[in-house]
Amino acid sequence: MSGSRVAALGHYQPERVLTNADLEKVVDTSDEWILQRTGIATRRIAAPDETVADMASEAGAKALASSGLSPSDIGQVVVATCSAIDRSPSTAAQVAARLSIPSAVCFDLNNACAGFCTALATADHTIRAGAARHALVIGAEKMSDLVDWTDRSSCILLGDGAGAAVVSTSPDALIGPVVWGSDPTRGNAVRLVDAWQPRFAQEGQAVFRWATSELPAVAAQACDRAGIAVTDLAAVVTHQANLRIIEAMTRRLGLPPGVVIGRDVVESGNTSAASVPLALSKMAERGELPSGRPVLLFAFGGGLSWSGQVVTAP
Repeated sequence: MSGSRVAALGHYQPERVLTNADLEKVVDTSDEWILQRTGIATRRIAAPDETVADMASEAGAKALASSGLSPSDIGQVVVATCSAIDRSPSTAAQVAARLSIPSAVCFDLNNACAGFCTALATADHTIRAGAARHALVIGAEKMSDLVDWTDRSSCILLGDGAGAAVVSTSPDALIGPVVWGSDPTRGNAVRLVDAWQPRFAQEGQAVFRWATSELPAVAAQACDRAGIAVTDLAAVVTHQANLRIIEAMTRRLGLPPGVVIGRDVVESGNTSAASVPLALSKMAERGELPSGRPVLLFAFGGGLSWSGQVVTAP
């Protein structure tokens, strides 16, 4: 069994920027109220006719171009999403068609906000088993389709976008063992309600307490399984749910000074399964990820589910 590595990254965000001042015109809220409770200043909103497949394809094309591979090299396409409305063909199959990937196995994966890290582990396992040499893993969401614009506690959170990674075979295991699981007894804490016109809803305080009190220890297990200490990390990218959650989680991890922490939530909002790859790709583009150093990816959300691993920065 070979190992695998993150070979290349890419991302896409819609053009429209929705500011807190814009939201003040929609619901009873204020820029100060939103910043204090979430840390979010802006979020990107897709055009009405812009689909999850559109955004996934844009991010995937950038990752594929950066990898130097040809479309025919890709043996697996996985799109993590909970907002795509197409059941068949899957979003992944649509991406493969648009990128001229000829014969890969294609499927969508719904593990809510933990979806990308779950899909990344799935690609890692596929490559380790020898079933593919290269995979395209994408997190893509159009959460604006799911927003209840009358609910001031949730409409301020969500944004749209996509992030992608090309995962390739490697003589060394540069994607560490996954730590994943769920607590389905609390699954209703984050949910999409109304099957035909789904709307995002959550128990905000319950999710905050769960994420900040129980999950740091779980995230640290990913370091243990990768054979490193938390103090060895160069960067941490958690699900971009809320800046207060990110700061509380990383504080409890006991990170040393100098560790780069993903805070893309400030400008992108909560993009569910897209949030980890979107933040990771933007950090790489800005030169914030030290090549060859360990990065903790850790995501959590609806289910209640979690998934994470240590990867070596490309």
